[in-house]
This record gives sequence, structure tokens and C-alpha cells, in this order.
Amino acid sequence: MRNIRFEDYEGPRLPPKTQMQRLRRVIEQELTPRQRDTILAYYFQDKSIAQIAQERGVNKSTVSRCLKRAEQRVRLCLRY
Repeated sequence: MRNIRFEDYEGPRLPPKTQMQRLRRVIEQELTPRQRDTILAYYFQDKSIAQIAQERGVNKSTVSRCLKRAEQRVRLCLRY
């Protein structure tokens, strides 16, 4: 067994199916409706930030901030 420095250790990997189930649960249960819609539009419907902003009638920076907060929340929830 090779030695791994602690800061590079990523822990045991979960199976892809389990990872997707956790991601789906976090998106459905932990995000606000606006964050959920933004994440789904950007990552799963391949819409650009400009397209999402135009559809909602808001500035691109508003969509960008919402997306960033949603990503942070997802990361935080998936850490545990």
C-alpha cells in the first residue's frame, strides 16, 4: 500500500449511482426553488447564463450569483 499525504486523501469513492442519488436529493431538498431552477437550466438543459437571465428578465449578474450560491450549497451538503 502506498503512502498518501493527508491533504491529498479524498477518502473512499462512492459508486456513481449513489453519487447521483445524493446529488438529486440535495438539489430537490436543500436548494431554494430559484436556485434549483438555475442549476437545472445551466447544467442539465445547457442554457447559458445570458439565456437564463433573458428568460427571467433579470441581469446576468443576478443569475451568476444565484448559480454560485446554489453550487456552494450543493458542495456543502455533499461533504457530509
